[in-house]
Amino acid sequence: MKIVVLDSYCVRPGDLDWSGLYDLADVVEEYPRTGYELLADHLRDADFAVSNKCRIDDAVLDACPRLRWVGLTATGTDSLDLEACRRHGVAVANVPGYSTNSVAQHTFALLLELANGTAARAASLRDGYWQTGVPDSYGIHPHFELAGRTFGVVGYGAIGRAAARIANGFGMRVIAYTRHVKPEYAADGVEFVSFEQLLEDSDVVSLHCPATAETRGMMNEAALAAMKPGAILLNTARGALVDEAAVCAALKSGHLGYYASDVAAHEPVRPKDELLHCPNVLLTPHVAWATQEALARLSAEVCANLEAFLQGERRNLV
Repeated sequence: MKIVVLDSYCVRPGDLDWSGLYDLADVVEEYPRTGYELLADHLRDADFAVSNKCRIDDAVLDACPRLRWVGLTATGTDSLDLEACRRHGVAVANVPGYSTNSVAQHTFALLLELANGTAARAASLRDGYWQTGVPDSYGIHPHFELAGRTFGVVGYGAIGRAAARIANGFGMRVIAYTRHVKPEYAADGVEFVSFEQLLEDSDVVSLHCPATAETRGMMNEAALAAMKPGAILLNTARGALVDEAAVCAALKSGHLGYYASDVAAHEPVRPKDELLHCPNVLLTPHVAWATQEALARLSAEVCANLEAFLQGERRNLV
């Protein structure tokens, strides 16, 4: 049996431990990155594949008849063609929940940078500025408190729920929009409202839902216009949830106060992308999930998923 790891590291070489795979197969091949044009060659005689961003589709699967299982180093499944895998009888397993705390933490790292400008202040101090007289080029805005403001959570899965707990800890009023309100949510101290009311009431709107046919582009011109003037939009979910052109227009008009995001419609972000040149934008390069703890859980869970599959168990199959 042969396992091929198509992108053996996520951020830095060695940040994922694949030693567990070597106990499960006769041959393990690791590639730091695999472009689409090389997928068929790398997988042609593979029984199992481990992938993060590789687009495995019908064309690739037609060339790789031995492939039986794909282990995603992610929770979302939108990186590959899931229906094509089903048509070819290839099982796909994801890793739910490995980065819940990490992404919720990053959500507030973005928000706190907007609220306190810590990194910008530190940069200005290193350049010789103290409290006053700092040039506008450092992007320092008036500081503000989170306590008493309304934090609106769009999507109340594990990450949205964790972000809500943090917001509660800062003394924020927390409201949420979700399609299914479960009985166990009653103890969370969260008010569940319609999407329209959430936009209208929130000082901060934080996105925590998957990119589906229903949610793609949900933060469009109309949704942004429904938000409070000067409100903040956070996105640590998927770039496809946001109409970036509409966000830029809302920022330039001053209606939207800030946009902070760890994801983008096109990844990696290109120099020409409009968001890079808009005011009051804070972007990070899709690294919210990449804490040391989350990475350790991720590789361990992928190995456990494959071991279970080899034993005939349906562990995390999607």
